[in-house]
Amino acid sequence: MYAPERQQEILRLARDSGRVDVVSLAVQFQVTAETIRRDLKTLDRAGAVRRVHGGAIPIGRLDFEPDLAERETTAAGEKDRIARAALAEIPNKGTMIVDAGSTVALFAAALPVESSLTVVTHSLPIAARLADHPGIQLHLVGGRVRHRTRAAVDAWALRAYGEIRADVLFVAANGFSAEHGLTTPDLAEAAVKGAAMTAARRVVLLADSSKHGQEHFARFGGLNDVDLLITDSGLSPEDALAIERGGTEVVRA
Repeated sequence: MYAPERQQEILRLARDSGRVDVVSLAVQFQVTAETIRRDLKTLDRAGAVRRVHGGAIPIGRLDFEPDLAERETTAAGEKDRIARAALAEIPNKGTMIVDAGSTVALFAAALPVESSLTVVTHSLPIAARLADHPGIQLHLVGGRVRHRTRAAVDAWALRAYGEIRADVLFVAANGFSAEHGLTTPDLAEAAVKGAAMTAARRVVLLADSSKHGQEHFARFGGLNDVDLLITDSGLSPEDALAIERGGTEVVRA
């Protein structure tokens, strides 16, 4: 296959799935990772894709947002390790806010049965998982529910977070980087995430390494607003060190 043919196929894959990564493309086309990086550089210069950490997204797809079922099956092993590492950050008999997101949902599902906590969430799936937990006083934040994420948004949710103060927030993001901060595709969801960050004394970001360097439409904070990032070993030690220099502690689970 000639380079222009391969690049056209890469562009098609990017538009179909919303993102492509270097390693998978190299395996699929049986070429080196460096060849794929050159292809992505060519497509980036042509304005067809935007390169991100480990791959690329098609131009015009900064609002791409996979549905909840798809996200739950993506990077499942990494997300499970992140969720279990996050258990060490549970406040003893304290209060915590749990954001909407597939990794955060795994964390909520793993809360020990002996936990004694007050939990606030605007995520319907997470609330359903915690409703029968014997040691949790659960507060469900209301609002308009987004079908794609099953999360409550808009004025009711914003008002609720404006009235509380929690020990810690476990927050999710579709993309994070030192340059662009924390981003997600939807403005309404970004506003709720930002309000939850303001309502917490400590912010813990749960995000797998594939989200590093990704940039989405709506920004809701900077990495300097995050006290602790829990990610996986796919984030390089160099990138972890760069993030820590900005004041955010990093755990690579």
